[in-house]
Amino acid sequence: MPSFSEINNPRAEAEALLGSDLRAIVLEPSPPAVTDDFFADDPANPPGDGPTIGPDGRGDQSWASWLDANPTHAEWAASRWLGGPRRLPSVPSDLTRTRIDLHRLAAYVVAPVRHAANGKFGLRYTHGGFGTPFFGDDRQVRVADGLLIDQRGDSIRSTAITTLAAAAEFLEGDIDPSTAAESDSPALGDTEAPLLVDSASAKFLGAWYGMAFAALEAVRADATSVDPSRPQLWPGHFDPAIELGDEDHRGSYGASPGDDSIDEPYLYASLWWPDRLDVDATDPFWNAPSFTGAILRVSDFPTDTDPVDVAANFWRSVRDHLD
Repeated sequence: MPSFSEINNPRAEAEALLGSDLRAIVLEPSPPAVTDDFFADDPANPPGDGPTIGPDGRGDQSWASWLDANPTHAEWAASRWLGGPRRLPSVPSDLTRTRIDLHRLAAYVVAPVRHAANGKFGLRYTHGGFGTPFFGDDRQVRVADGLLIDQRGDSIRSTAITTLAAAAEFLEGDIDPSTAAESDSPALGDTEAPLLVDSASAKFLGAWYGMAFAALEAVRADATSVDPSRPQLWPGHFDPAIELGDEDHRGSYGASPGDDSIDEPYLYASLWWPDRLDVDATDPFWNAPSFTGAILRVSDFPTDTDPVDVAANFWRSVRDHLD
């Protein structure tokens, strides 16, 4: 199994494992870089012709059915949130501290590198962490296993995560305090101060993002979902999300790793136009504390269920509650 600091091409890796004519639908960005208006590949729509294999409702064949015939690859698939025995690790006690410092790294250093190249700053889940789609000359910047990784074509460099200033210097970029920041982003802070990244917390965040992208893609693939957007990890909020619904029912559906209002990771659905829907704010279904919508805290996840199913079913329940 490749290490996090080796050349990364998730779709090619999956297709080599399949050893057939199947095109692999994965959850991570893959090269080559895309230069259309979106400036990012869509992992759910791999290039080429022929049958596809995908997770949770996508593809001509499911990863789950393929794993039934190839059980020795279950751990490989589960670690990439494609199928198999998918489970979230326990929430580490130091998650908040690591979340805040990796949020700072994402919003003020990693996202601006992509933005400087093509005007886009959205991020994605990558194996074990998060990173950019491929951009420019097949470049990808990602974070995994306590490393900051810079892949350009067939070359790759990595370095330990230390400070924002060192990260920007390593990536040959700038610290940008405004482009990708949102109102709930942490303060830029001292760019020379150590970033405190706990290994267990970083691994939890990588798993949380993988779970979220798998579930968001499942909801996006659902024919009942109206005009769903592509999943992105927004660096300002540091959460993966999609938008779906018509102009009256539209909302944001996402997975926060925690924030100032709710310290633990939670799923959310936030309604854009509750006034158009005559939403009854006294209905206990709408339990979000600081916006009109619903939440599900990770501490309330059932422990005996695939968390991808938990998340997808939660978002579907909100979507369907609006009908």
